Amino acid sequence: MKQEEEGEVDAGEDEEEQQQQTATAPQDRLFAVEFFGSFTKVLSAGLNFAGCDVCGCCVSFRSITKRVEQNDVYVETKTKDNVFVLVKVSVQQQVIPEQAESAIYKLANVSAQIDSYVSDVVRSQVPQMNLDDAFENKDHISQAVAQTLTRSMHEYGFQIIKALVTELKPSQDVMNSMNEINKQKRLRDAALMAAEAEKIRVVKKAEAECESARLSGEGIAKQREAIVEGLKRSVTSGSQETLTSEKISELLLITQYFETLKEIGANSKSNSVFIPHSPAAGVQEISGQIRNGILQGGPGQQRM
Repeated sequence: MKQEEEGEVDAGEDEEEQQQQTATAPQDRLFAVEFFGSFTKVLSAGLNFAGCDVCGCCVSFRSITKRVEQNDVYVETKTKDNVFVLVKVSVQQQVIPEQAESAIYKLANVSAQIDSYVSDVVRSQVPQMNLDDAFENKDHISQAVAQTLTRSMHEYGFQIIKALVTELKPSQDVMNSMNEINKQKRLRDAALMAAEAEKIRVVKKAEAECESARLSGEGIAKQREAIVEGLKRSVTSGSQETLTSEKISELLLITQYFETLKEIGANSKSNSVFIPHSPAAGVQEISGQIRNGILQGGPGQQRM
């Protein structure tokens, strides 16, 4: 009796002329029985009757595993944008028990056959994609490989469990370039975001200053209005006299004049030098200039 591959085979006692062969097959293997080199049947797990043998020369065995096996296929190809990449495809296949005869006798090298099919599919799919598309469509490549292998390997008694693109690796220079591009994009985005934030701060600051100036102007206007009303009441209190706008303006200017002097004198670090002058004359001159400006501006507005 001959045993050509690994496996456990038990036979009965040898006889001089003829004996019946029994074989014990392990759970994870299938045995093909050959009688004078011709295939007769497949033995499943357990104790099996192999046939009659003469001096161990008639019956021989071939075996194959039923376990799921994995082949890692490496394919080098280029993308549509002329970038060379190394693609790793992991293929998991298993023998179909009903087609064990084909799996044992039709293929001389299962791994080499799978490598050929995978290389053909990968080299037809990846060149149609850019590098970024290849990374995004790894599942599409896996499906194409699985469909092709399922159709092709079924004829040889194998079923394809999975075909996965586990790695897609360009050259180191290309990887460095891609990282630099992503780095520059992120720096540009960060600069744009910083500029936008600065713009918002400037705009908000200007809006705040504008609102502050408006409120300050309204406050000053109300303050002066209150001062004028107070002066009118204090001057005309107990009399029937009515103040004209000219008199009110002079009172307001005199009041602001003395308030200014008060603020200058209250500041301990002030270096102001007082020059002899006449406040009344100065106020009259200022009020005269204001009146002349108002009178000159009135006719001009009417002509417009």
